[in-house]
Amino acid sequence: MTGNRGFGIDIGGSGIKGGVVDLDVGQLIGERLRVPTPKPSTPDAVAEVVAGIVREFGWTGPLGVTLPSVIHRGTVRTAANIDKGWLDTDAASLFAKNLDRSAEQIVVLNDADAAGVAEVRYGWPGDQRGVVVLLTFGTGIGSALFIDGVLVPNTEFGHLEVDGHDAETRAAASVKEDEELSWEQWAKRVSRYISVLENLVWPDLIIAGGGVSKKADKWIPLLDVRTRVVAAELRNDAGIVGAAAASAVLVPPRPPLGS
Repeated sequence: MTGNRGFGIDIGGSGIKGGVVDLDVGQLIGERLRVPTPKPSTPDAVAEVVAGIVREFGWTGPLGVTLPSVIHRGTVRTAANIDKGWLDTDAASLFAKNLDRSAEQIVVLNDADAAGVAEVRYGWPGDQRGVVVLLTFGTGIGSALFIDGVLVPNTEFGHLEVDGHDAETRAAASVKEDEELSWEQWAKRVSRYISVLENLVWPDLIIAGGGVSKKADKWIPLLDVRTRVVAAELRNDAGIVGAAAASAVLVPPRPPLGS
């Protein structure tokens, strides 16, 4: 059931989404399944939801799972938008235990890194040139940095200090909703955040992702920044697609014909 297909799970602060992905074109095969993130989002509670989604699809091959965390050699090192119980958790082993399979069949990566992998691999060819930053605006702000298509993992640009504040506490999409900001008011905050980021890494392109990218026409034209900003092509499915693409390296090669 692997072949040119993969399976991805995208764990966010509000929802956990999963689905089967066509790895040739970077698109979901059929509908994705979304389940609200448990509250509290403890490792065991989230792992149980992940296992339920995988079993719903009957998927038995390797899979990729994203977390809104720094993932260093498979271990969770930050937990800004999930339960603090995740800190120092061996995530692959946890998911493997709940799915009754080996940890070698599971790859775990940062959610924004996964979304960036999907955009760079399956998006416009220009996404692969120069310094490209993907920003996911959701419960927080995730980031992924690429240099000529090569990922520099775990950048965490959403936690840059901007005017004395953690950037995502002022410019995340959730803040727009919680504070009932207009598109103009929120775009001004996003512009200020991006201007600080621009002076740090001088990107050639910024890709805006997350659920709010579906309404990109309402706010991207309002940004006052020097870098070209475009909406993510895969929109809110990028995390699932990127996770599945990352898991493809775990698929054993097919034996030659006649062997």
